[in-house]
Amino acid sequence: MKDKEEMQFEEIFKQNERRIYYQMQRLGIYDPSREFYMEGLYAMWIAYKKYEPDKGPLATYFNYTIRNRLIDLLRKKSRTLQAEEKIREQSQTQLQDGNYIRKSHASYPIPNIPDILLDDPIQWRKIKSQLTENQWKWVNFYILGDISIKDIAIQENTTPEAVKSWGKQVRKKLKRKHGDGSFASLED
Repeated sequence: MKDKEEMQFEEIFKQNERRIYYQMQRLGIYDPSREFYMEGLYAMWIAYKKYEPDKGPLATYFNYTIRNRLIDLLRKKSRTLQAEEKIREQSQTQLQDGNYIRKSHASYPIPNIPDILLDDPIQWRKIKSQLTENQWKWVNFYILGDISIKDIAIQENTTPEAVKSWGKQVRKKLKRKHGDGSFASLED
């Protein structure tokens, strides 16, 4: 019985193999590893085993089953790629500390400033005492509050260019370096 069933499936497979390729083409699947083809073949086998003649033609059931299995595999692959991308982004952020200066077409990492701790209020008061009111607003809103330049400009009733200028002035003060590459205190 089993040999007869396999023989029948081989014949049906030869007659309907193009359905797999057709569904792959309709879904825009490029399959160099033939993973999607194998999934389509498996879907055809499942459809053949579960087929009930009184519910409609076998060809329609093949198309339906193959298409849905291919879509499921596409979704699975998409979720996997998204998860891998998220992991890559997280490791990149941890590796580079997530801070960047953006100028025209390039991104440059901002060096980690080990002598300024985010949770050290004394250090922040020292920094604040060396900055103008507007420079401190930039530090407080842009750096600490993660608010966009445009939103800061609206909040402070000024232009985005003015807010960017405050940031440039703060960066100039923070860029004074010691010989070892660490950032100098603003009090120097």
